[in-house]
Amino acid sequence: MKKEIIGELVGIVGEDWVVVDLSQMQSYLYDETELKIRPKACEDCVVVKPATAEEVSEIVKAANRHLVPIVPRGGGTGLCGAAIPTVPSIVLSLERLNKIVEFDSKNLMITVEAGVTLEGLLEEMKKHDKLFFPVHPGDEGAQIGGMVVENAGGVRAVKHGIMRNHVRGLEVVLPTGELVNLGGKMIKNNMGYDLLQMMIGSEGTLGIVTKVTLKLYAKNPNIGTLLVSFNAAREAADVVAKILEQGITPLAIEYMDRESALVSAEHIGLAYPATQGSVDLMFILDEASLDDLYAKCERIVEMCEEFGAVDSLIAETTQDQRTLLEIRSNVYTAYKENIADALDIAVPPASVPDLLDDIRAIAKKYNTISPIAGHIADGNVHNFIMLADGKLPDYIEDIRNDMYNAALKYGGTITAEHGTGRTRKKHMNQQYTDREIEIMRGVKKAFDPNNILNPGAIVDVMD
Repeated sequence: MKKEIIGELVGIVGEDWVVVDLSQMQSYLYDETELKIRPKACEDCVVVKPATAEEVSEIVKAANRHLVPIVPRGGGTGLCGAAIPTVPSIVLSLERLNKIVEFDSKNLMITVEAGVTLEGLLEEMKKHDKLFFPVHPGDEGAQIGGMVVENAGGVRAVKHGIMRNHVRGLEVVLPTGELVNLGGKMIKNNMGYDLLQMMIGSEGTLGIVTKVTLKLYAKNPNIGTLLVSFNAAREAADVVAKILEQGITPLAIEYMDRESALVSAEHIGLAYPATQGSVDLMFILDEASLDDLYAKCERIVEMCEEFGAVDSLIAETTQDQRTLLEIRSNVYTAYKENIADALDIAVPPASVPDLLDDIRAIAKKYNTISPIAGHIADGNVHNFIMLADGKLPDYIEDIRNDMYNAALKYGGTITAEHGTGRTRKKHMNQQYTDREIEIMRGVKKAFDPNNILNPGAIVDVMD
């Protein structure tokens, strides 16, 4: 890395907040992308930790002067390689932008700096027990700015949607260094192109988010969890649409293969309560009254039994509810050491039963298994391509492409939550036409004429 740019960075943020020693930099060079498929990080980098949006702006201006790329970094919890620098770069960590800026009870909104973690946001919300923020991607070390630019989802998307649904305003440093505010506390805004929405899900390629205003919601005080077991995946998948048709919208509807649930439970030393059947649906409901909660639980069980459910359990205590959610949340972690690639394909919810059949048929074709869990009510299926004897299988590209094409044939997507980043970028032309990709490149070029921000993620700019 050029001494001139390092000197300028020290002048902007102070010597204590510029890291050039490789041993201190290692944890900033990778995210949580699977080891076998993640790109190799370039070690000719410098890590800089600004404390204000103004410092971020000055860093971006310096990067443009020297034509040095910047890779914005949040909590490092991503799974698509979007925060891995693959060329000599400034790794810009937002960890010091960690203040709660404003709690606005009248407008039901909260404004935080981008480096506030989800854990920090949830701790702040405990002070305001009548309101809550619904998006929870699983890892509470995720930073709010990162959740915005990755358009995070999670188990509650069936009722509350994904990050895009709750972002009202952003403070952003553009790739050319200007500090701008997009959106705000208004509910409606129909003036010009919606740059706010373009920034959400842009993976640090169109701007660096420094501040976020989020919509909050009234909390329903009564929460219940059901675990319903079936002998067949199609029976479990088919009942979900019928439940939603009845106007019952649980906070979450999660699907698990029984084998995946047992592996996850053993991994964290918990006992899995279901013994009958081979697949499970976990329903989490939040209701204003206990009567509504019990009535909806009863109706869900009745409908599941009509579709062949063989058992149902109610998690009556908070601890029982937490146990089930921990088991579901740990499925990925339990398999992680043996995963070649963790997919997050999605289809229209009604097509989930067919997609599950396809995934099993594809795994059988390659004489392997593909453990499955997922947010079944919003069509988002998480399934794993497994290592073969600790190595990437020689069919990795073929099985991945088969599973992507299975999702696409139902009008689905290659990635619903994890993002494009660097690991999914080569598959863009499976989902989009050449013209669509050309338009995306044009957008990138308009925002970032010098290709400074996160080059190599999502699309490459036109020459």
